[in-house]
Amino acid sequence: MSGVGRVPAGPVLTTHRRLGLGPVIRRGGSTAYRQVVVTDGEPHLVRDELAAGAGGVLTPTAGRPLLCLVHVTDLQLADVSSPARFEFLNRYFADSRYSRIVPVQRPQEALTAHAVDATVRTMSNLSGPATGLLPDMAVTTGDSIDNAQWNELQAFLALFEGGTVTFGGSYAGVQVQHWPDDIFWKPDGEGPDGPDIFRREFGFPHHPGLLERAVGDFAATGLSMGWLSCFGNHEALNQGVGVQTEALAAALTGGLKPVALPDDFDHDRALEIFTERAEHLMTGLARPVPAVAERKPITRGDFVAAHFGPGARPCGHGFTERNLRDGTAYYVHDTPTVRLIALDTTCLAGGADGCLDLDQARWLETSLAEVHSVYRGADGRWIGSGNADKLVILFSHHGIDTLTNTRLAHRGPAGVPLLTGEEVLGLLHRFGNVVLWLNGHTHTNAIRPRPDPDAPGRGFWEVTTCAVVDWPCQTRLVELIDSGDELTIVCTMVDHDAPPAVSAVLTGDDMASLHRELAANMPFLGADSGRDGVAGDRNVVLRVPAPFRLATLSA
Repeated sequence: MSGVGRVPAGPVLTTHRRLGLGPVIRRGGSTAYRQVVVTDGEPHLVRDELAAGAGGVLTPTAGRPLLCLVHVTDLQLADVSSPARFEFLNRYFADSRYSRIVPVQRPQEALTAHAVDATVRTMSNLSGPATGLLPDMAVTTGDSIDNAQWNELQAFLALFEGGTVTFGGSYAGVQVQHWPDDIFWKPDGEGPDGPDIFRREFGFPHHPGLLERAVGDFAATGLSMGWLSCFGNHEALNQGVGVQTEALAAALTGGLKPVALPDDFDHDRALEIFTERAEHLMTGLARPVPAVAERKPITRGDFVAAHFGPGARPCGHGFTERNLRDGTAYYVHDTPTVRLIALDTTCLAGGADGCLDLDQARWLETSLAEVHSVYRGADGRWIGSGNADKLVILFSHHGIDTLTNTRLAHRGPAGVPLLTGEEVLGLLHRFGNVVLWLNGHTHTNAIRPRPDPDAPGRGFWEVTTCAVVDWPCQTRLVELIDSGDELTIVCTMVDHDAPPAVSAVLTGDDMASLHRELAANMPFLGADSGRDGVAGDRNVVLRVPAPFRLATLSA
């Protein structure tokens, strides 16, 4: 293993302390805005749905460490002044026709780069609470950027690789004081009683000059370990939904930003229009913003190629020469004990949810068979391969329950053959060495057992981790331990190390703290939303019967 050093676990682990809402800072007309405070830590719970035995609280975990990694997802780094972000759609938050589109803008989004910087720094100083090991690597599962733009991609890589984070100029987005809409938090102005709904109704704070400081260039140190990348819907599509058309590409680098829908807009077809021809949302009233050439849209090939910079660890951050050649974004990455398989679940035909086509499924089947000495064929018969066994961890942006996008199946005369989530699950259950699937997309902590219906006591765990951009703004440590007849998977939630309370200075860490405080107070999506999951979705010990003799693995 590469993570052979041992350092004490830091206070950012939520086993030591958790964060939640505390005293009221300011009251609005409808709700109060509260400070983020430290609360009691949360012990690990044992989950044994896949292995009969006692549950309860974790006792000291005995066994041989096999792997330690950090899972981080849904950063959604946004160019907040981009002409082709349609924040004004937030005014339709109560209209069911827009339920799969909004929210398009968050009060904290201009500060996200600072929150990611604090997250990366924290990840670089973690150790596993069960093994004491430094992480071997970090695994990202997509939506690292927000609007499929080149400058967003460059900011993401600078944050993770080290370098200057820049979005190119002053803030020119919807949160400036003179923007003609009151549905956005506007921190500037002369007094605390601002003209927008967030300050007026929700008690949001007054921070003159914040926006300019938030979007200013700064130097990031980067991640101290190697990391693997993943392709999500926000890397491919306009705000994760709309197909990148030629008209939209031209608008991205232009100098007009829309402030309202056109008068003749068909609200009953809002999702369809946003998905297929989002440029129509730009035909209403608009305001001038500075044109920036680096806002050009990216393709899947651009995203993959950008990861092959000098010093990338590993080379391409998991992406391979085959990906460059074939225009794909799925790959395998092997450690001595585990095969990590990255899936590309993004639907380039538009829509936020994911899909898996037949070509990728065939590749997946082959990649699984390569690390199984025995597995079930499609006809149910057992096949001996002679291959050496490894444990398998899948990672992707979408999980089983969000592989519901069928748009590619209807493209062209024949369409593209797709697998349903249940069919993907059936494929995986034929390969008993699959023990874990990491994903994101829903911005919610959730852990689900996926038992094999044909082999009682067998199956794998699907672990979905919350978003960095939204409350609770966390990452997840994952440790794999050889416990003899069982594999033990220890999951621990991690807060970034910026102070819980926000000081008056608002530079560096304070902007990361403010990002988290704003996210916690976000109406409907904040600390009361349930996005942090329940206890069994956070700090857990997941038990799995050993799919083969784990002693054969050389850690």
